[in-house]
Amino acid sequence: MMKRIMVFFVFSLLHGVLQAQQSENFPPLETPVEIRAVHTRNTIKIDGRLSEPDWATAPVTQDFFRVEPRQGGNYRYQTRAKLLYDEKNLYVGVFCADSLGKKGVRVQDLRRDFSWGENDIFSIQLDPQNLKQYCVSFQTTPYGNQRDLQNFNDNNTDNNWNALWTVRTHQTDSGYYAEFAIPFKSIRYERPEEADSVTWGITFSRLARRDYEQTVFPAIPQSFSPYRMTYAAQLKGLTLPEPSANIRVEPYFLYQYDDKEADGESTSDGDIKLGGDVKWAIDPRSVLDLTFNTDFAQADVDRAVNNLERFNIFFPERRQFFLENSGIWAGADNSSIVPFFSRTIGLQGNFNAAPARIDGGARYTMRNDDRAIAGLYMHQAQTANSPGANFAVARYLQNYGKENNVGIMLTHRLDEASGELGTEQSNNTTLTVDGFIRPKSELTLSYMLSGSRDNTSDTLGLAGKVFAGYNTNKFYLGWLTNFVTEDYHPDMGFVFQKNVIQHNPGGYYIFRPKDIPWVRRYDPGAFFNYYHDANDLGNFQQANIYLFPIYLVFTDGSFFEYAIFPTWQNINFSFAPLGVAIAQEEYYYTRHRVTYNTDQSRKFSASSRLDWGDFYNGERLTVKGGLRLAPIPHVAFTVDYEYNKLNQLGKSLENLETHLTTLGARFALNPRLQLSAFYQYNSFDEQGRWNVRGSWEYRPLSFVYLVFNDTRISGLEQPFNEQQLIGKVTFLKQF
Repeated sequence: MMKRIMVFFVFSLLHGVLQAQQSENFPPLETPVEIRAVHTRNTIKIDGRLSEPDWATAPVTQDFFRVEPRQGGNYRYQTRAKLLYDEKNLYVGVFCADSLGKKGVRVQDLRRDFSWGENDIFSIQLDPQNLKQYCVSFQTTPYGNQRDLQNFNDNNTDNNWNALWTVRTHQTDSGYYAEFAIPFKSIRYERPEEADSVTWGITFSRLARRDYEQTVFPAIPQSFSPYRMTYAAQLKGLTLPEPSANIRVEPYFLYQYDDKEADGESTSDGDIKLGGDVKWAIDPRSVLDLTFNTDFAQADVDRAVNNLERFNIFFPERRQFFLENSGIWAGADNSSIVPFFSRTIGLQGNFNAAPARIDGGARYTMRNDDRAIAGLYMHQAQTANSPGANFAVARYLQNYGKENNVGIMLTHRLDEASGELGTEQSNNTTLTVDGFIRPKSELTLSYMLSGSRDNTSDTLGLAGKVFAGYNTNKFYLGWLTNFVTEDYHPDMGFVFQKNVIQHNPGGYYIFRPKDIPWVRRYDPGAFFNYYHDANDLGNFQQANIYLFPIYLVFTDGSFFEYAIFPTWQNINFSFAPLGVAIAQEEYYYTRHRVTYNTDQSRKFSASSRLDWGDFYNGERLTVKGGLRLAPIPHVAFTVDYEYNKLNQLGKSLENLETHLTTLGARFALNPRLQLSAFYQYNSFDEQGRWNVRGSWEYRPLSFVYLVFNDTRISGLEQPFNEQQLIGKVTFLKQF
């Protein structure tokens, strides 16, 4: 029955899409637009004012193209960009006009790597190697906070890539200026023999958040992002310096004090650590990273989650060394099946276990027009609970055609023998083949097949995915299939479930009503999720239909959705969400969801979600709400709350209520000196957690951190309390 519903749904959706209007997408220009940078022999002071005479004579780029809230036509917010360069830096100067000036600025806060979509933003994308499949982006707000990233194929974004660059801004009554200095040392490029033959891909983008007007240069269709470098303009006029050795050294000094009470015993100790990272650009296309006595004291901590579903929760990586260039690994764009997941490194066991010291490691990446090669090795020290471990991953990616590639990846984990712990040597290996195909701009195809072998059980397992997505200005249509066999064990990876095949077809229309100016988009649609066993294809596990007949994005950025979820469940295993045992039976129930968010860029904003309906043999009510107050970008307060109420659920017809409350605050003198704090309390396990972090960027990418952590769990037989006080100083020098 479920398979018939699935087939009917897919054919109905295909029929609707074929009846849709023309996509209004357009191909890249056969002869790309050219812009030029002008050489300056004068000193450019980065102050956000563009006061040097050379700026007045530089060519202006101002023929931007509107993509939001409607594609094409006249736009309100004019932008003028100019380019200069000298022997050390590429300079970008921009004026973003706004008739309200300072009063019109929308900036949430002054953090680095801010959220796109909720701030006024100007960005530059560069493709210095003209790969057309990759770019680096440098972004700022009217207050001068920085965001930098790498993007691969307009499909996978590494938001945690950090480069050494500077930007300053200046606000006026008619708009704001931004002045960038991007060192050539921070950009990977090759220097051709003929100076005038230097050609880089470049795009500009601006978001005027008050009216959510996004403009780009050159013209790029609305359904793509400014990272789609096949549409890039050609930057000419550069006379590049000879690429230097480009060595970046970042040592750190850390003091950590711990006070812990667990299992009725109290311990306290202080520890001094020295370590650091070295980055060596061997040539413009190859980079070697070295790390020793690796430390992540300043990384964001995970927030608590109350999981009521049958799938494992994916907690993203937050540690900087592993985040950089993470998009190159197979499965990096998938949170369901990840053959190499760096969070397995540095833990005494499985996810969310206590940390283990990382002695050191190395990472190598090489990328050119034809291929990419990468490798990583890390050594984890032995602890009182886990043996020493070696982690290795190797990657080869071959490009072909305009935007296609195929790759192979090998991971190997070797856990060392330990007489002290009574453990024997063991190893685990995965081999993965994957690929990306874009036969036309609107159509994206990707695939992955991974196999694992574990020597302790001598078992072989398989996992993989197939994805197809068709994205235009008028509709989206996609299909995703994930599968994991029972014997797939990636000890360096992550899977959302074992012994499962998931099919996820779906799509939505995109209506942009011209006669309703306060509605930017109306996207009704549906997605179907169907799960069955991998080792017994006829054994059904779960299915649901995500129907969203009302999905409204308003012009000011606020949002409203009503969705309904018809759900089928076959519980044939031991399952106890939040400790409530569910009987092994078949269930059918329907749930509803209403979501409303106000304009998140305003000084005061709110978000809310209400879920209600049946849940297995009982009922479930979930309420989520959030408030954010930011009277000025230098100060922001947040409150988030989640409430779950389970009625007459499970074998014992239990009632259960949980409360999860999170309070947050951020204070900033400027984008370089900030203090952030959050407190979270979960009534389910009676856990309270504080995290307070101060940071001072006393020179570009050199920081002083002060971190305080406090975790208290009173819902255990023996209460657990732990406090940490950490002081850390990093220093970055680029040669």
